[in-house]
Amino acid sequence: MYDLGTRKRALALVAQGRSLNSVSRETGISRYAIRSWQTRIEPLKRTGKPCPRCEDVPSPPKSPAAYAYLLGLYLGDGCISPHHRGVYFMRVVLDNAWPGIINACEAAMRAVRPDNSIFRVRKQGCVAVSGASKHWPCLFPQHGPGMKHNRKIALEPWQEAIVDTHPWEFIRGLMHSDGCRITNWTEKTVAGVRKRYEYPRYFFSNKSDDIRKLFTDTLDKVGVEWTTLARGSDPFNISIARKASVTLLDTHVGPKY
Repeated sequence: MYDLGTRKRALALVAQGRSLNSVSRETGISRYAIRSWQTRIEPLKRTGKPCPRCEDVPSPPKSPAAYAYLLGLYLGDGCISPHHRGVYFMRVVLDNAWPGIINACEAAMRAVRPDNSIFRVRKQGCVAVSGASKHWPCLFPQHGPGMKHNRKIALEPWQEAIVDTHPWEFIRGLMHSDGCRITNWTEKTVAGVRKRYEYPRYFFSNKSDDIRKLFTDTLDKVGVEWTTLARGSDPFNISIARKASVTLLDTHVGPKY
């Protein structure tokens, strides 16, 4: 990880006409990293719309609770794509069955980037809540090429501080993207009579080991007990079934809506 000052110094050397090779040798920073900063940082300087992460002294994003929720949604069902002239699109694709979550996603995106355009793109069976901004990559540094489960996903220290302060918002975003609340049932024979018992359960499923760990680490912080259920040999599914833990999730997350 490199702080913003280090990135700007490397870009300043490139701006002097130095080659990526020479700057890489002098700074010890890979050419790939410097090249990515040219597309992610330089365009950000040309916009008049403020970004807390691009300031000389970076600060947390606006509305940190909304940011924690949007971060969870992004890690589950979101992507960031370059457009043109340094503009990026963030898209969070959500099922039409959950209009409340679609509304909550749009509200969070507007709270995090109130000066940028936020809109919905309707597709068959789903809605892509989208926003255009030059600053999505610095607000969501997990952005990168390829699928999330094929690359390293780690929070930067300022993101960890937000999640530590707003853990339930982060959990809610992850659950609203890749989670569900279901009713399980079982049968038992009591005094010779076969009876059916039903009980609620939460599931979270994601192919990324890193994202699942972010989810379970945050569950640990708020006192939620969980188990891993392997699908074949792949531990994609996290289960929350203990009564006290289900009650916590019912209180702070609830079913999709």
